Amino acid sequence: MLKEHAKLMKVFSESGEIIGRKKLQKMIYIAKKLDLPFYEKYDFHFYGPYSEELTLQVEELCNLGFLNEVKEKKGGYYQYRYALTDQGNEFLNRAEVNMPPIKEYMLDLNEQSSRFLELVSTILFFDNLEDDEKKDKVFTVKSKLRYTDEEYAEAIGYIGKLKQINENPSH
Repeated sequence: MLKEHAKLMKVFSESGEIIGRKKLQKMIYIAKKLDLPFYEKYDFHFYGPYSEELTLQVEELCNLGFLNEVKEKKGGYYQYRYALTDQGNEFLNRAEVNMPPIKEYMLDLNEQSSRFLELVSTILFFDNLEDDEKKDKVFTVKSKLRYTDEEYAEAIGYIGKLKQINENPSH
């Protein structure tokens, strides 16, 4: 029961507070693409890879009292903050969650900006394309964000770093 929900709760347990729905979507997508056991279905939307399943799971966790959602007004938009509740921690401690060590991985992802994670996740979404074709595709679908060649190179390097964390977890 709630196996996929428990995995998501583990993400919050390991990374602490996550600020932003977009950031959470990208964190889980990137983890999934780098072979961590997340099974939510993703499609490509305005902000890159997006999972309706993940959105529903977060809503359900909030409704169950396992996840705290705080809506804040930030300029002209709302921002959401998510953190595991005490009740969520208790449930997680009793649940059997079959996950590899993810703490270092999730802390690192959570430190990145949503904008950068959007770039990283978009690159991973088009990972079936050749390098030049992938770069052209990313720059086309994300043209409004005006990513630079340097940012793209940084994102490629970051993906390599995450793959190393995944292969050699320290926890």
